[in-house]
Amino acid sequence: MAFASIDPTTGRTLRTFPAHSAHEVEARVKRAEETFRALRATSLGQRAGWMNRAAELLETEAERYGRMMTEEMGKPLEAARAEARKCAMACRYYAEHAERFLADEPVDTGPDTSFVRYQPLGPVLAIMPWNFPFWQVVRFAAPALMAGNVGLLKHAHNVPQCALALEELFLRAGFPEGAFQTLLIDVQGVRTLIEDARIKAVTMTGSEGAGRDVAQRSGQQLKKVVLELGGSDPFVVLPSADLEQAVETAVKARLINNGQSCIAAKRFIATAPIYEEFERRFVERMRRAVVGEPLEARTEVGPLATQGIRDGLHAQVERSVAAGAKLLLGGVQPPGPGFWYPPSVLAHPPPGSPAYTEELFGPVAVLFRAKDAQDALRLANDSPYGLGASVWTRDEAEQRLFIDGLEAGSVFVNGMVASDPRLPFGGVKASGHGRELARHGLLEFLNIKTVRLVAAWSTTPARTQAQANE
Repeated sequence: MAFASIDPTTGRTLRTFPAHSAHEVEARVKRAEETFRALRATSLGQRAGWMNRAAELLETEAERYGRMMTEEMGKPLEAARAEARKCAMACRYYAEHAERFLADEPVDTGPDTSFVRYQPLGPVLAIMPWNFPFWQVVRFAAPALMAGNVGLLKHAHNVPQCALALEELFLRAGFPEGAFQTLLIDVQGVRTLIEDARIKAVTMTGSEGAGRDVAQRSGQQLKKVVLELGGSDPFVVLPSADLEQAVETAVKARLINNGQSCIAAKRFIATAPIYEEFERRFVERMRRAVVGEPLEARTEVGPLATQGIRDGLHAQVERSVAAGAKLLLGGVQPPGPGFWYPPSVLAHPPPGSPAYTEELFGPVAVLFRAKDAQDALRLANDSPYGLGASVWTRDEAEQRLFIDGLEAGSVFVNGMVASDPRLPFGGVKASGHGRELARHGLLEFLNIKTVRLVAAWSTTPARTQAQANE
């Protein structure tokens, strides 16, 4: 088996990389286990220095890393550069805050001395997708490494250059060999690793189906697992909203990363008084979106990442139209090389159709007309997914209604859903469980140890924050 970098604009294979053999995988897992024992003994100050160096490399080499992302999965180049810079921000965030996040927490238990101590688990297997080939990995790796864990990355098959560059990044930053390693392995290789007792936890970002398989296998091994799965995020627009700003943001939210983002807005719900105007403006703005070579500065939408993704998306559109959805724009698969798909808009798909119930991973938007705010909330929640949601209204009562009522891991009011190192990120329902980023992402892969020293027999105090760094 080989891993191939394929140019999505042409379908041409650029480079291939051989899969790691069983012997190579074993050597890397053994190295990870050995490195963990050494890494956990390093100070937080030492790890912070390495993490800050990783941030510097990401910033100074954003052009190189950005071109690598664009070459392998087709995102517009400026978005790829921005992804590298965002990774640097996450590295700096955990370098700065890990000491505070990991300090012992005293608990008042009367005469006894009690505290909570946070300790790393060991090697963590990360199964990551291609759509944000650096960001998805770094938002796991930065907190995991700062906590003293080591990482083993199984990246998506179509971004091997990015996968290997990430291993190189942390090594160049100063982390010891074995702290973060890439494994070029297939699905069966992943399953074997999940069953390996040396792997202490698993994190995965990807499809719902893959997530169910990983969760089941991890559960059988009683291993901690974090899952960030699909999303079909609602974007709700109510009459008091700034319609011009809502439409412009809605189009950006649908087309970000060529429409291939779990938290891209996918279902657009406007209430009856403004629906017709919202539809008119939205379709017109989608029609003007610039489709082109992702290396060109003016391009808003590049190709989809693989032929399978493009063909699958088109099949969903065709099945939705056959079921009764109205095609307002696009929906025609272009001829010629590359994995292109035009910005498209569907309206009013019936329940049960793909556009109503499934995630559309590409530049296809789905419009819904709601009677009022309560009906809009019902439509927003009528999905198996619950990752992010955006609501546009100046009415404080409506804001409270949606903040409390939306079934989602994130709710953005008058703004586009986005991940941020300072905020916990994850979903509910079929969008997964567990959280990444913020302090929550650090705690996911730690042993939260309760310590109680009975006063009559003990004198050893809890560690101070400074002592935790020694």
